[in-house]
Amino acid sequence: MIIRCWGARGSISVSGKEYLKYGGDTTCIEVAGANGDLIILDAGTGIRALGNRLLHEKRRKISLLLTHAHWDHLSGFPFFRPIYRKEFDIKVYGPQTTQDSVRNILSKAMSAPYFPVELSDVSADITFHGMGNKGYAIGSISITTIPLSHPNQGAGYRLEENGKSFVFLTDNELTHHHPTGLDYNDYAKFAKGADLLFHDSEYCRDEYKHTEGWGHSVYTDVLDLAMEAGVKALGLFHHNQDRTDAEVDRMEEDCRNIVAKKGSKMKVFAVATGMEIKL
Repeated sequence: MIIRCWGARGSISVSGKEYLKYGGDTTCIEVAGANGDLIILDAGTGIRALGNRLLHEKRRKISLLLTHAHWDHLSGFPFFRPIYRKEFDIKVYGPQTTQDSVRNILSKAMSAPYFPVELSDVSADITFHGMGNKGYAIGSISITTIPLSHPNQGAGYRLEENGKSFVFLTDNELTHHHPTGLDYNDYAKFAKGADLLFHDSEYCRDEYKHTEGWGHSVYTDVLDLAMEAGVKALGLFHHNQDRTDAEVDRMEEDCRNIVAKKGSKMKVFAVATGMEIKL
Protein backbone atom coordinates (compact mmCIF):
# COMPACT_ATOMS: atom_id res chain seq x y z
CA MET A 1 0.00 0.00 0.00
CA ILE A 2 0.97 3.57 -0.64
CA ILE A 3 -0.72 6.19 1.54
CA ARG A 4 -0.78 9.79 0.33
CA CYS A 5 -2.19 12.75 2.22
CA TRP A 6 -4.17 15.36 0.33
CA GLY A 7 -5.61 17.07 3.40
CA ALA A 8 -4.88 16.79 7.14
CA ARG A 9 -6.72 19.82 8.53
CA GLY A 10 -9.85 19.64 10.67
CA SER A 11 -13.13 21.57 10.79
CA ILE A 12 -12.47 24.09 8.00
CA SER A 13 -9.82 24.68 5.37
CA VAL A 14 -7.33 27.46 6.07
CA SER A 15 -4.69 29.42 4.19
CA GLY A 16 -1.80 31.67 5.08
CA LYS A 17 1.91 31.60 5.76
CA GLU A 18 1.32 29.98 9.18
CA TYR A 19 -0.08 26.82 7.55
CA LEU A 20 2.33 26.06 4.71
CA LYS A 21 4.17 23.08 6.21
CA TYR A 22 1.16 20.93 7.13
CA GLY A 23 -1.31 22.38 4.65
CA GLY A 24 -4.74 23.90 4.90
CA ASP A 25 -6.97 21.39 3.11
CA THR A 26 -9.39 19.23 5.09
CA THR A 27 -9.37 15.45 5.29
CA CYS A 28 -8.55 13.38 2.24
CA ILE A 29 -6.27 10.34 2.12
CA GLU A 30 -5.39 8.31 -0.98
CA VAL A 31 -4.58 4.62 -0.60
CA ALA A 32 -3.08 2.86 -3.64
CA GLY A 33 -3.10 -0.93 -3.55
CA ALA A 34 -0.40 -3.20 -4.95
CA ASN A 35 -2.70 -4.27 -7.78
CA GLY A 36 -3.70 -0.73 -8.74
CA ASP A 37 -6.84 -0.46 -6.61
CA LEU A 38 -7.59 3.14 -5.63
CA ILE A 39 -9.27 3.93 -2.32
CA ILE A 40 -9.97 7.46 -1.11
CA LEU A 41 -10.72 8.10 2.55
CA ASP A 42 -13.02 11.11 2.95
CA ALA A 43 -13.87 13.93 0.59
CA GLY A 44 -12.64 17.04 2.35
CA THR A 45 -11.26 19.93 0.32
CA GLY A 46 -8.09 17.96 -0.38
CA ILE A 47 -9.98 15.71 -2.80
CA ARG A 48 -10.13 18.54 -5.34
CA ALA A 49 -6.40 18.39 -6.12
CA LEU A 50 -6.47 14.59 -6.14
CA GLY A 51 -9.30 14.67 -8.67
CA ASN A 52 -7.33 16.99 -10.92
CA ARG A 53 -4.46 14.47 -10.94
CA LEU A 54 -6.73 11.51 -11.63
CA LEU A 55 -7.99 13.11 -14.84
CA HIS A 56 -4.52 12.53 -16.32
CA GLU A 57 -4.25 8.86 -15.29
CA LYS A 58 -5.61 5.69 -16.84
CA ARG A 59 -7.38 4.47 -13.70
CA ARG A 60 -11.11 5.03 -13.90
CA LYS A 61 -12.36 2.97 -10.94
CA ILE A 62 -12.46 4.70 -7.57
CA SER A 63 -13.68 3.57 -4.15
CA LEU A 64 -14.52 6.43 -1.79
CA LEU A 65 -14.85 5.54 1.90
CA LEU A 66 -16.53 8.19 4.05
CA THR A 67 -15.93 8.30 7.79
CA HIS A 68 -18.94 10.52 8.57
CA ALA A 69 -21.09 13.32 7.23
CA HIS A 70 -19.64 16.46 8.80
CA TRP A 71 -18.87 19.32 6.39
CA ASP A 72 -15.09 19.17 6.54
CA HIS A 73 -15.15 15.57 5.31
CA LEU A 74 -17.58 16.17 2.43
CA SER A 75 -17.05 19.73 1.23
CA GLY A 76 -14.59 18.80 -1.51
CA PHE A 77 -16.87 16.26 -3.19
CA PRO A 78 -18.75 18.76 -5.42
CA PHE A 79 -15.34 19.95 -6.70
CA PHE A 80 -14.01 16.43 -7.41
CA ARG A 81 -13.79 16.61 -11.20
CA PRO A 82 -14.06 12.86 -11.92
CA ILE A 83 -17.74 12.95 -10.90
CA TYR A 84 -18.40 15.10 -13.99
CA ARG A 85 -16.77 12.60 -16.39
CA LYS A 86 -18.82 9.67 -17.67
CA GLU A 87 -15.78 7.38 -17.98
CA PHE A 88 -15.35 7.18 -14.19
CA ASP A 89 -16.84 4.38 -12.08
CA ILE A 90 -17.09 5.57 -8.47
CA LYS A 91 -18.29 3.46 -5.57
CA VAL A 92 -19.11 5.43 -2.42
CA TYR A 93 -19.12 3.64 0.93
CA GLY A 94 -20.29 5.10 4.21
CA PRO A 95 -20.87 4.14 7.84
CA GLN A 96 -24.62 4.25 7.40
CA THR A 97 -26.13 0.82 6.93
CA THR A 98 -28.09 1.46 3.71
CA GLN A 99 -27.10 2.77 0.32
CA ASP A 100 -29.97 5.28 0.38
CA SER A 101 -28.63 7.02 3.48
CA VAL A 102 -25.15 7.36 1.92
CA ARG A 103 -26.70 8.80 -1.23
CA ASN A 104 -28.79 11.25 0.79
CA ILE A 105 -25.72 12.56 2.60
CA LEU A 106 -24.05 13.60 -0.64
CA SER A 107 -27.29 14.76 -2.21
CA LYS A 108 -27.71 17.30 0.58
CA ALA A 109 -24.20 18.62 -0.08
CA MET A 110 -25.14 19.20 -3.73
CA SER A 111 -28.60 20.71 -3.52
CA ALA A 112 -30.06 24.18 -3.98
CA PRO A 113 -29.50 26.76 -2.67
CA TYR A 114 -26.10 25.47 -1.48
CA PHE A 115 -24.69 24.26 -4.81
CA PRO A 116 -25.77 24.79 -8.44
CA VAL A 117 -25.32 21.18 -9.66
CA GLU A 118 -27.47 18.38 -8.26
CA LEU A 119 -25.93 14.98 -7.55
CA SER A 120 -28.40 13.46 -10.00
CA ASP A 121 -26.92 15.58 -12.79
CA VAL A 122 -23.30 14.39 -12.59
CA SER A 123 -21.94 12.20 -15.38
CA ALA A 124 -19.89 9.52 -13.62
CA ASP A 125 -21.34 6.11 -12.82
CA ILE A 126 -21.73 6.50 -9.03
CA THR A 127 -23.12 3.77 -6.81
CA PHE A 128 -23.66 3.89 -3.05
CA HIS A 129 -22.98 1.21 -0.47
CA GLY A 130 -23.75 1.22 3.24
CA MET A 131 -21.18 -0.46 5.48
CA GLY A 132 -22.00 -2.23 8.70
CA ASN A 133 -19.38 -3.23 11.25
CA LYS A 134 -17.92 -6.22 9.46
CA GLY A 135 -15.18 -7.12 7.02
CA TYR A 136 -14.97 -6.01 3.38
CA ALA A 137 -12.50 -6.22 0.52
CA ILE A 138 -11.64 -3.86 -2.32
CA GLY A 139 -9.34 -5.71 -4.66
CA SER A 140 -6.38 -7.00 -2.67
CA ILE A 141 -7.08 -4.69 0.28
CA SER A 142 -9.15 -6.07 3.16
CA ILE A 143 -11.13 -3.54 5.20
CA THR A 144 -12.47 -3.70 8.75
CA THR A 145 -14.64 -0.98 10.26
CA ILE A 146 -15.30 0.29 13.78
CA PRO A 147 -17.82 2.88 15.06
CA LEU A 148 -16.25 6.24 15.88
CA SER A 149 -16.72 8.01 19.21
CA HIS A 150 -18.03 11.14 17.56
CA PRO A 151 -21.37 13.00 17.32
CA ASN A 152 -23.81 11.81 14.64
CA GLN A 153 -22.34 8.36 13.85
CA GLY A 154 -19.20 7.49 11.90
CA ALA A 155 -16.74 4.75 11.03
CA GLY A 156 -13.02 4.19 11.39
CA TYR A 157 -11.17 1.89 9.00
CA ARG A 158 -8.38 -0.67 9.11
CA LEU A 159 -6.91 -1.46 5.70
CA GLU A 160 -4.65 -4.50 5.26
CA GLU A 161 -2.68 -5.82 2.31
CA ASN A 162 0.27 -8.22 2.03
CA GLY A 163 0.74 -8.34 5.80
CA LYS A 164 0.78 -4.54 6.22
CA SER A 165 -1.90 -2.53 8.01
CA PHE A 166 -3.07 1.09 8.01
CA VAL A 167 -5.60 2.28 10.61
CA PHE A 168 -7.52 5.52 10.06
CA LEU A 169 -9.34 6.93 13.10
CA THR A 170 -10.09 10.57 12.49
CA ASP A 171 -12.73 12.45 14.50
CA ASN A 172 -12.50 9.97 17.35
CA GLU A 173 -12.79 11.08 20.99
CA LEU A 174 -10.95 8.60 23.17
CA THR A 175 -11.96 9.87 26.60
CA HIS A 176 -15.65 10.59 26.00
CA HIS A 177 -18.16 7.88 25.12
CA HIS A 178 -20.59 9.08 22.46
CA PRO A 179 -23.85 7.12 22.06
CA THR A 180 -22.80 5.41 18.82
CA GLY A 181 -19.12 5.02 19.76
CA LEU A 182 -17.04 2.53 21.70
CA ASP A 183 -14.52 2.77 24.53
CA TYR A 184 -10.78 3.45 24.67
CA ASN A 185 -9.91 -0.23 24.98
CA ASP A 186 -11.91 -1.05 21.86
CA TYR A 187 -9.88 1.40 19.79
CA ALA A 188 -6.62 0.10 21.25
CA LYS A 189 -7.64 -3.41 20.20
CA PHE A 190 -8.68 -2.22 16.74
CA ALA A 191 -5.30 -0.53 16.15
CA LYS A 192 -3.24 -3.32 17.73
CA GLY A 193 0.00 -4.01 15.90
CA ALA A 194 -0.75 -1.66 13.00
CA ASP A 195 2.15 -0.57 10.83
CA LEU A 196 0.64 2.90 10.59
CA LEU A 197 -2.06 4.72 12.57
CA PHE A 198 -3.49 8.12 11.65
CA HIS A 199 -5.56 9.36 14.58
CA ASP A 200 -7.43 12.55 15.37
CA SER A 201 -5.10 14.67 17.54
CA GLU A 202 -6.88 17.99 17.47
CA TYR A 203 -6.51 19.27 21.03
CA CYS A 204 -3.99 20.10 23.69
CA ARG A 205 -4.92 19.28 27.30
CA ASP A 206 -5.89 22.82 28.27
CA GLU A 207 -8.10 23.23 25.19
CA TYR A 208 -9.99 20.04 25.95
CA LYS A 209 -11.44 21.58 29.13
CA HIS A 210 -13.68 23.64 26.83
CA THR A 211 -14.27 21.11 24.05
CA GLU A 212 -15.06 17.80 25.76
CA GLY A 213 -17.86 16.06 23.90
CA TRP A 214 -17.08 17.71 20.56
CA GLY A 215 -15.72 14.47 19.16
CA HIS A 216 -11.96 15.01 19.08
CA SER A 217 -8.98 13.81 21.11
CA VAL A 218 -6.07 15.26 23.08
CA TYR A 219 -2.86 14.38 21.28
CA THR A 220 -1.16 12.89 24.35
CA ASP A 221 -4.12 10.51 24.85
CA VAL A 222 -3.64 9.42 21.24
CA LEU A 223 0.05 8.86 21.92
CA ASP A 224 -0.82 6.63 24.90
CA LEU A 225 -3.27 4.65 22.76
CA ALA A 226 -0.70 4.11 20.01
CA MET A 227 1.98 2.89 22.42
CA GLU A 228 -0.49 0.62 24.20
CA ALA A 229 -1.63 -0.81 20.86
CA GLY A 230 1.95 -1.41 19.80
CA VAL A 231 1.67 0.41 16.48
CA LYS A 232 4.89 0.98 14.56
CA ALA A 233 4.19 4.55 13.47
CA LEU A 234 1.70 7.20 14.59
CA GLY A 235 0.58 10.11 12.45
CA LEU A 236 -0.99 13.03 14.34
CA PHE A 237 -4.00 14.03 12.23
CA HIS A 238 -6.95 16.44 11.91
CA HIS A 239 -4.97 19.53 12.91
CA ASN A 240 -7.08 22.25 14.48
CA GLN A 241 -7.98 25.03 12.05
CA ASP A 242 -6.08 27.57 14.17
CA ARG A 243 -3.03 25.38 14.81
CA THR A 244 0.00 26.97 13.15
CA ASP A 245 2.93 25.04 11.73
CA ALA A 246 5.07 26.04 14.71
CA GLU A 247 2.45 24.77 17.15
CA VAL A 248 2.09 21.45 15.32
CA ASP A 249 5.88 21.16 15.40
CA ARG A 250 5.81 21.52 19.18
CA MET A 251 3.15 18.83 19.54
CA GLU A 252 5.24 16.50 17.39
CA GLU A 253 8.37 17.22 19.41
CA ASP A 254 6.54 16.68 22.69
CA CYS A 255 5.34 13.27 21.48
CA ARG A 256 8.81 12.23 20.39
CA ASN A 257 10.25 13.23 23.75
CA ILE A 258 7.62 11.20 25.61
CA VAL A 259 8.25 8.18 23.37
CA ALA A 260 12.00 8.43 23.98
CA LYS A 261 11.56 8.69 27.75
CA LYS A 262 9.39 5.58 27.78
CA GLY A 263 11.89 3.64 25.73
CA SER A 264 9.52 3.05 22.85
CA LYS A 265 10.71 2.63 19.26
CA MET A 266 7.46 3.91 17.79
CA LYS A 267 7.82 6.64 15.18
CA VAL A 268 5.68 9.75 15.64
CA PHE A 269 5.07 12.53 13.13
CA ALA A 270 2.47 15.12 12.27
CA VAL A 271 0.71 14.33 9.00
CA ALA A 272 1.19 16.93 6.27
CA THR A 273 -0.47 17.48 2.92
CA GLY A 274 1.77 15.98 0.25
CA MET A 275 3.17 13.30 2.53
CA GLU A 276 3.58 9.81 1.01
CA ILE A 277 4.17 6.61 2.97
CA LYS A 278 4.80 3.17 1.52
CA LEU A 279 3.94 0.09 3.57
